[in-house]
Amino acid sequence: MEVLQLDVSGRPQAWMTVREAAVLYASDSIAWTLGDTCHVLRGGVQRTTGVQSRIEVHPIIAVRGAVPSRAWRQSPALTNPKLFVRDRGMCAYCGHRFAFDDLTREHIVPVSRGGQDSWMNCITACRGCNGHKGNRLPEEARMSLMYLPYVPSLHEDMILRGRRILADQMDFLLASVPRNSRLHD
Repeated sequence: MEVLQLDVSGRPQAWMTVREAAVLYASDSIAWTLGDTCHVLRGGVQRTTGVQSRIEVHPIIAVRGAVPSRAWRQSPALTNPKLFVRDRGMCAYCGHRFAFDDLTREHIVPVSRGGQDSWMNCITACRGCNGHKGNRLPEEARMSLMYLPYVPSLHEDMILRGRRILADQMDFLLASVPRNSRLHD
C-alpha cells in the first residue's frame, strides 16, 4: 500500500511508502489529510507515561512547504505500462483487448519517418497489427485508428502508474480527471 502525497494546494506530487509518510508525520510536516486511517505504526513505550507511540497514516497527505516535484513537468513520462493502461489494453487497429505481454507501443508516424516518441504519436497495438502496419502510415497500410491518442493529465498519470490504489485515493484522483478520459470507462 502506498500513500498519495500532495502539496498544500492539493496537487499530486508522488506515491510514497507508509514509512516515508511516517517520517513526515513525525517531523510535523503534514498540513492536512484525507481518508480514513489506512495504516497504524507503533513505536516504543514512553518511560515516564508508559504510553506506546503511535502514528496513524492516512491514504492521502498534504505536505507543508515546498516539495521538490517531478509532477510539474508539462507531460508525464511515457512508459509502455502507462500507455497500455491509458488505452485499456485495446489494440487501436483491431479493437480487441489483449494481455499486456501481447501488446506493443505503436508509433502512428514511425520514428524512422520523423515521428516522435510521445503520447500524441503512440498508441497500443497488438503484435499482429503492429507487424502488419510496419514502417507505413496507417492510411498507407489501410488501417484506421479505433481511438485517438491523448496526453494524460497529472491526476491521470498518478492513476496510470499502476499502483494498488485505495478507494479514497481513486475518488480523489478521478474527481480531477476529465469526464471524457478513458479512465472513467
